[in-house]
Amino acid sequence: MEMEKKQYRLENDTNEVSADSREAAVELSNEGDMGCCCDRHKHREGKEYRDLVNRLSRIEGQIRGIKKMVEEDRYCVDILTQMSAVQSACNAFSRNLLENHIKTCVVEDIKSDREGTVEELCNTIRKVMK
Repeated sequence: MEMEKKQYRLENDTNEVSADSREAAVELSNEGDMGCCCDRHKHREGKEYRDLVNRLSRIEGQIRGIKKMVEEDRYCVDILTQMSAVQSACNAFSRNLLENHIKTCVVEDIKSDREGTVEELCNTIRKVMK
């Protein structure tokens, strides 16, 4: 019975997180929309790509570890300590990505006289710093 309750709780929590994540992603994508008619992409190569993917893989592993801690009914403070580490890792990822964005995309857009570049950057910084 206890195992069934945990499984049910995990399934429901997963669905709730997924719904929340989708809502947050839609909200972020709609904020500061510059009215662009096309999707923008950036091809990342070499070290930048590997660094970002490796960092995300480590964060993913930390999240799985926290999930396991919850499943094992670990002490709240231990879980909160691990959550703090994940938040720090996510912040470091965001800082790194933002720095790369400024050095590449923003510089290129300014050189190309793309209208709204600075405003888009300000909106992005505002979102990241919430």
